[in-house]
Amino acid sequence: MQQSWVTRYATWVVEHRFLVIIATVLFMAAAMTGMSRLSFNSDYRVFFSKDNPQLQAFERLERAFAKNDNVMFLLMPEQGDVFNPDTLKAVESLTEKAWLTPYSSRVDSLRNYQHSFATGDDLVVQDLYKDAATLNPEQLANIKSVVLSEPLLLNRLVSPTGHVTLVNVTLQLPGKNPMAEVPEVAKFARQLAEQMRVEFPHIKVYLSGLAMMNNSFSEASMKDMQTLIPLTFLVILVSLGILLRSTPAVLMTFGVILMSIMGAMGLAGWLGIQITPPSASAPTIILTLAIADAVHVFSTMFHLMRGGKDKKSAIIESLRINFQPVVLTSVTTMFGFITMNFGDVPPFRDLGNIVTMGVGIALLLSLTFLPAMAALLPMRVKFKADTHHTRMDKLADFVIRRKTALLVGMTALTIGLVGMISLNKINDNYVKYFDKSVEFRAHADVISENIGGLYLIDYVLDSQKSGGINDPQFLAGAESFATWFRAQPETIHVNGITDIMKRLNKNMHGDNPQEYRLPQNRELAAQYLLLYEMSLPYGLDMNNQINVDKSAVRMTVTINAMTTQEILALEERAKQWIQQNVPGIKAEGSGGTVMFAHIGIRNIKSMLLGSVVSLILISLSLIIAFRSLKIGLISLIPNLIPAAMAFGLWGLLVGEVGLALSVVTSMSLGIIVDDTIHFLSKYLRARREKALDSADAVRYSFHSVGHALLITTVVLMAGFLVLAFSSFKLNSGMGLLTALTLGLALIADFLLLPPLLLLLDKQKLGKQITESKVVKYARSTP
Repeated sequence: MQQSWVTRYATWVVEHRFLVIIATVLFMAAAMTGMSRLSFNSDYRVFFSKDNPQLQAFERLERAFAKNDNVMFLLMPEQGDVFNPDTLKAVESLTEKAWLTPYSSRVDSLRNYQHSFATGDDLVVQDLYKDAATLNPEQLANIKSVVLSEPLLLNRLVSPTGHVTLVNVTLQLPGKNPMAEVPEVAKFARQLAEQMRVEFPHIKVYLSGLAMMNNSFSEASMKDMQTLIPLTFLVILVSLGILLRSTPAVLMTFGVILMSIMGAMGLAGWLGIQITPPSASAPTIILTLAIADAVHVFSTMFHLMRGGKDKKSAIIESLRINFQPVVLTSVTTMFGFITMNFGDVPPFRDLGNIVTMGVGIALLLSLTFLPAMAALLPMRVKFKADTHHTRMDKLADFVIRRKTALLVGMTALTIGLVGMISLNKINDNYVKYFDKSVEFRAHADVISENIGGLYLIDYVLDSQKSGGINDPQFLAGAESFATWFRAQPETIHVNGITDIMKRLNKNMHGDNPQEYRLPQNRELAAQYLLLYEMSLPYGLDMNNQINVDKSAVRMTVTINAMTTQEILALEERAKQWIQQNVPGIKAEGSGGTVMFAHIGIRNIKSMLLGSVVSLILISLSLIIAFRSLKIGLISLIPNLIPAAMAFGLWGLLVGEVGLALSVVTSMSLGIIVDDTIHFLSKYLRARREKALDSADAVRYSFHSVGHALLITTVVLMAGFLVLAFSSFKLNSGMGLLTALTLGLALIADFLLLPPLLLLLDKQKLGKQITESKVVKYARSTP
């Protein structure tokens, strides 16, 4: 029944080709109009779902205190000392000009550091220096002494050796148009940095900060779309030329691919999906995957035409043969990508959904538009002898002859590689999401090596009562926590209010060094703080450290570049310490460093469920399609082990997994199953239709489909390997590991699956003529 239904459908498509073409073009045009609604989101917060606890903690921090979006300028004088008139003049000039940065709310530097000291009974709070060009040696020495002895400055705005200094610009981005706001800031910052390099040629200037990182997300994605998509098109063009050897067929396949990409991106626009660095790789992936269906249809069609069939009959027969396997392979691929929705990272969910839509559109077009266009356009087929079968026949004989050795060898290899999975360490360093060719990464590395400041943990220390931060007991607890953190080997700097309170207490006692301690009286602490705040100039207030009702303070810890596990371990140690030693203070750590440290592990856990669901859906599909529980279960082995082997090999060669690689298993399951489907389909056809024993059925599979599997796998690997050239490491790592998984999947299908079939499927079968129940497809000779 299925066979006659498909034949009737194929005949209808050919006979009504004009109607089919017009209908599909109109449908695609409607879908494509959604592309105008697409927008790009470069904010790193997009990597976290709304219910992510670390994001929620970060949003609470931002509601209580000023936001910490920033641009960071590092000044590195060639002479290796910032305490000279020329360098301090550069700091002064940069500080003044940095206030003009779009959306700037605060500029912190040595120039405007609010130095406090006592003059008689008065408290004086003023800029550390003015008019750097007029400073004499005594004044310079005094400035250096103040800076290198001030905890708030050392390792924060100046290095301990005094060879570099930072100017930090805090931003208050409106968030109304992120596509324009962040690039506007980045453009101004780069122009200002270049202006400083021209004005002070002996000083190197480096740029970093969250705004520059967010801008790099969008720039890296735009660069990928401009370079990787054309490169992938070239790869596909060459592949199609080799596979099809027909200009009309290549052009029609390209049409299907283009419409699949544009249709998927258009539907994404209609659904309100924003383009992010991970989802920006969707066109490249769709490009790679959309080729398969068209190649199936054309390969079979051309073979039939070479055998003497006319074009119309060949199209109908090709659709009849390919309908079930094309649908099956497309659906299993869609299963793999759609289960990415189980993950905890919205951009990867979006990637999965866009690719799923692209694969679905490619399936639809391959069964409608493609055969209709093929029936409409003139097509010629030249006879070409198949020389590749001999090589595959020899491989089949080798596999059958060495089946026991291959089974033992592949099992040992699998166990060995799977055992190496433990060599992988989870690490999500958001700065290293970019390779060193990206300006932000290159500058960030210099800043990290010379002073740090990129990896922060923000703690909200909550007294849980209004005005509670003036309580001596609270201040003592906050100081103890800061002291504990400073003693940790991972810590570079701790910025907290207690250092200001100790300095004010010293100032109010005639700058007596012995009074550099916290005030012991609540009222006195409140008076100190009020007097200090009233003395601060506009733009340098304390709202970035103290909340409105003075119930909580912000303590910022700068740490070394560390692995995810090390950051999580430090955070856990801090949590336990404050619970055990200062139970009266509620402390919550947050910030980008903490958020990215947690996201990789959270996503791996959630994607494990996605992988299980994907495996169940694919397995059920195969069992139903093959009408055999045994064959369906056998197929699980070559479908499961490639990803595990790939992760083991990755552990041996790289040793780090993170956000992007956590989705590879679920995603690749839907792709690698295609080869298994093709091989087993031919195997079952030989067993059921031709009544061949298992050895001859294996020979038949290699002969009929082996070369097609080799070529299509190479094409898929090439497509994903193009992603490895991405400057955005989430995409490059995902592409490289997926390509590795696909390669191992082909090895498993060639060297492990046949020995398993020879071992586990020995019973003899009688010849069956129920051709309609046989799975057929066009990657091989029909």
